[in-house]
Amino acid sequence: MHSRSTGAAPALPPFDYTVFGGTGDLALRKLLPALYLRDKAGQVADGSRIIGVSRSPLAPSDYRAKAEEAIREHVPADERDTALVARFLERLDYVPVDATSDNGWDELAERLNTPPPRSGGAVRIFYLATSPSLFGPVSDQLRAFGLATPESRVVLEKPIGRDLASAQEINDRVGAVFTEQQIYRIDHYLGKETVQNLLALRFGNSLFEPLWNANHIDHVQITVAETVGVEERGGYYDQSGALRDMVQNHLLQLVCLVGMECPISLAQESVRDEKLKVLRSLKAIGADEVGGCTVRGQYRAGAVAGGAVPGYLDEPGIPPGSGTETFVALKLEIDNWRWAGVPFYLRSGKRLPAKMSEIVIQFRPIRHSIFPQGAGELQANRLIVRLQPDESIRLHLMTKEPGPGGMRLRPAALNLSFAQTFGGRFPDAYERLLMDVVRGNSTLFMRRDEVEAAWQWAEPIIDGWMSRHEMPKPYIAGTWGPSQSIALIERDGRTWHDDEIPSAAF
Repeated sequence: MHSRSTGAAPALPPFDYTVFGGTGDLALRKLLPALYLRDKAGQVADGSRIIGVSRSPLAPSDYRAKAEEAIREHVPADERDTALVARFLERLDYVPVDATSDNGWDELAERLNTPPPRSGGAVRIFYLATSPSLFGPVSDQLRAFGLATPESRVVLEKPIGRDLASAQEINDRVGAVFTEQQIYRIDHYLGKETVQNLLALRFGNSLFEPLWNANHIDHVQITVAETVGVEERGGYYDQSGALRDMVQNHLLQLVCLVGMECPISLAQESVRDEKLKVLRSLKAIGADEVGGCTVRGQYRAGAVAGGAVPGYLDEPGIPPGSGTETFVALKLEIDNWRWAGVPFYLRSGKRLPAKMSEIVIQFRPIRHSIFPQGAGELQANRLIVRLQPDESIRLHLMTKEPGPGGMRLRPAALNLSFAQTFGGRFPDAYERLLMDVVRGNSTLFMRRDEVEAAWQWAEPIIDGWMSRHEMPKPYIAGTWGPSQSIALIERDGRTWHDDEIPSAAF
């Protein structure tokens, strides 16, 4: 087994990370643990600060106690070092601030403008882990109190609006305070190691790129499945739904990385330029096409992982008779030279049988078989990029079964398991992206025109659904969505990839 680096890297310049929504679920579950792990890896310079901000009237010591509890809950035990946790907690501060009034802003300004001893200046970052409705008001207050300097950076969590108009309004309002180069619209899927490996797989190997087109690829499947329901997010989720929550951002970004042309370099604008071209090439799905190209579903009571779970309408915060979808499947096309005629099948949902995210590249079958009858069914090659869990890249091939019994063929897999090949712990996506903001590298963040192009494609689908006045199709929790999603792909003579092909160890 090969060894893998521990993630240690030269320390970056000192920074002040001000996290609005600092007591919220995202900050405690993801952001603070990620920053601790980067501190442990040696990437947080002395003099750096993480300042939690929210309306809650907490003392800094109380906030550190919350952070310590979050690290204990969300960081693996073998990564928790008592001395390093104590050092990290010393970097934390807290200021109660009301984003919609002037309360607390003077104190935040005083805190930021009174830095601790450190060599040189610090990168000033504002992370808005809040409702999108607060992105504009927070930006306005940052300008009003002189906190938004030309060197500042602001990070926006998804979603960026709920439609094209609201996305443009947010972009306009934040853009009136920060330049586009200062704005980092985060999509944590782009920070996953296997997602970034799509670039290495395609453009770092001579094997795949000549085949990466309509001449050799039959279709592409992208699945992002969750076993959980809406949990404590019922109020938010019911105003969003699966298409807004997952497809318009996460899944379309994966489509971009699969479908884009080779950039001239890995420079941030080169990569984002190519992704934008894919979004602008997506074939429109209007009101007349939504019935044939999309499926909406909503889970009913069932069983997941051996335990009974309630239906969506019985979840806390969900209004009676809600028509919000918890599952969506789509067939889309990239209308350009490389991909003409190759369908991309997307699906994402809650309360499905397994938590997993993967991309399946299904190649075309061989044109002619030279093998005798009885040799076994020839299955077309398939490349599977598993994003989570068990990150891996698997290439399914046809091989001869060992033995003297003549030519018998069977499918087998070349399996690159990241855990077995590289060992060690893989940094969480937020670890990478939080440090990319400090570096000033926006390659893995969405540009304004990307966000708006994605909404331009997604919004007609939502409008088409609303014009049909149809409720989402029901599906039992613990299944792969409504039967109509199976029909969506099978009427094209294809099948969703749900089960592993038996594989041999190569």
